[in-house]
Amino acid sequence: MSNLVIPQGYKAPLPNYELQRAIAFIKESFQTNLSNALNLRRVSAPLFVSSDSGLNDNLNGTERPVRFDIPGVGKDAEVVHSLAKWKRLALKRYGFHVGKGLYTDMNAIRRDEDDLDNIHSVYVDQWDWEKIISREDRNEAYLKATVRAIVSAVCETSEALNVAFPSLRVKLDREVYFVTTQELEDRWPDKTPKEREHAICAEHHTVFLMQIGGKLRSGEKHDGRAPDYDDWALNGDILMWNPILERSFEISSMGIRVDEESMARQLKLAGCEERAELPFHKMLLNGELPQTIGGGIGQSRLCMLMIGNCHIGEVQASIWDAETMSRAHPAATTQNQSRGIFAAGLVDVLIPK
Repeated sequence: MSNLVIPQGYKAPLPNYELQRAIAFIKESFQTNLSNALNLRRVSAPLFVSSDSGLNDNLNGTERPVRFDIPGVGKDAEVVHSLAKWKRLALKRYGFHVGKGLYTDMNAIRRDEDDLDNIHSVYVDQWDWEKIISREDRNEAYLKATVRAIVSAVCETSEALNVAFPSLRVKLDREVYFVTTQELEDRWPDKTPKEREHAICAEHHTVFLMQIGGKLRSGEKHDGRAPDYDDWALNGDILMWNPILERSFEISSMGIRVDEESMARQLKLAGCEERAELPFHKMLLNGELPQTIGGGIGQSRLCMLMIGNCHIGEVQASIWDAETMSRAHPAATTQNQSRGIFAAGLVDVLIPK
């Protein structure tokens, strides 16, 4: 069943060729702004990791990775969901020091993404970043300062985009409103977590929603988080109001990473203490890895928001169901559907004129 929503009166903000120029402008500008804001250096990243390393991101704990065998090395490998744990290990191996970090172009496949709608795709592209901090920096003040720096980099990029492409009209709010998941539940106990996010973003257009992963006083979680990368007390999502879709719009999931104590506690709470025997987890529990903060920032999400597109398929190439294809463009050809992709930027294939 298609979850496609096309806002009434929607018209693609840029013609196809100009759209490609705008996407390139955002990607080139933002990674420069981000690296300057957080003192990051670009590194190459893996598309897959060995299945027995424990390095892949388990996301909410239920998603299956794309797995395959490599006869030449005698191991199974799996396409990454994200690089949350790999980055921390890379910082150690590459000799980074406190106050310095890395970022990567991360590409992933999330085969079990069952909510394929305007903002979700099985193909994930994001800037994955990680930075070494001191133990003294493992606090809420440091987390908030980092969030403000990221939001500033986003807004600088958006403002420069609007100068380069004067027809674009999206304005983003630099002022960040900080709130916890428990505060949202206390205020709106009868709403779903997503409804709470929409409500708070409608009031405060740029929001950092903190403390995601653990159970709230109701006994329910706001959202799932794997227990072995973010510290659930020191993490969150950056949400921005999307004026085209008129809803909250997550651009980043991030946080201060687990130390020895918080990972042991969270593994127990999640009922997966057996992960403590994996190589990465052993290193962390033995104090062999640096303290870090990190996250992922969606590339297609950011392009979609800044340009003013209504569907992620306008700014990336992925696979969509036939119903979405036919609803997105009643005149879509059989050939387009059989190829099973929306070429990035082919708005006249994806969105009705």
